[in-house]
Amino acid sequence: MDEELCGEKKAELLEAALKARENAYAPYSRFQVGAALLADDGKIYTGCNVENASYGLAVCAERVAVFQAVLNGARSFRAMAVVAALDEPVPPCGACRQVLAEFAPEMPLFMGNLQGKISCLKVKDLLPYAFGPDKLMEDKG
Repeated sequence: MDEELCGEKKAELLEAALKARENAYAPYSRFQVGAALLADDGKIYTGCNVENASYGLAVCAERVAVFQAVLNGARSFRAMAVVAALDEPVPPCGACRQVLAEFAPEMPLFMGNLQGKISCLKVKDLLPYAFGPDKLMEDKG
């Protein structure tokens, strides 16, 4: 992992994720999550989870951040931070792992909690054997 991400950018991403968490709409689970995504151009895109009374229509903070970035033309990402209020840092759900793997399987993911505990893994380590664009291009014989 490059030194910049281990220093200032990591802290900046975690702070942005913490701030985004404050806007979460989670009246059913009360589980507020914030995410911050660093694009290759240096811009940070944030997201929070948004629940719905029709539970299946809820969307996670990580995907909101990715969709926000894509909406603004970003397609290449350097790092993401995710923050939630648990005893241990929370990893993304399976759906978010798949979306992150589509864009940046090598990307470091900083997972934090409100007490300042941080874990870091690459996206590919959270979703080994991910289904990706390369699978769609395989020769079918």
